[in-house]
Amino acid sequence: QVQLVESGGGLVQPGGSLRLSCAASGRTLDYYSIGWFRQVPEKEREKVSCIGEGGGITYADSVKGRFTISRDNAKDTVVYLQMSSLKPEDTAVYYCAAIAGERCASPAYQFDYWGRGTQVTVSS
Repeated sequence: QVQLVESGGGLVQPGGSLRLSCAASGRTLDYYSIGWFRQVPEKEREKVSCIGEGGGITYADSVKGRFTISRDNAKDTVVYLQMSSLKPEDTAVYYCAAIAGERCASPAYQFDYWGRGTQVTVSS
């Protein structure tokens, strides 16, 4: 069993930056692919980025060049999402999720463990 907790959300002006953290307890994350998803009301959950068990990384086209996902090498229990050049359309609740193995291509419903989310609001 893996428990995930997101942190780092908040209110930021357009063009600003935030770093989200996904912290795990119960197990280390080195055998899991970790995805960051976001959701706004009445829309489907969108996969923003994912880092695979073996290090493979994917990004949604909407965030390429602005967001960076990484693992904390010193702690096998934290994954970050560095978000820069934020836009109002990045406003959403951001969730991290885990799935065993190199499986970043998997859809959201196949991810086994989810955090409760952290709100990101981009507004002037």
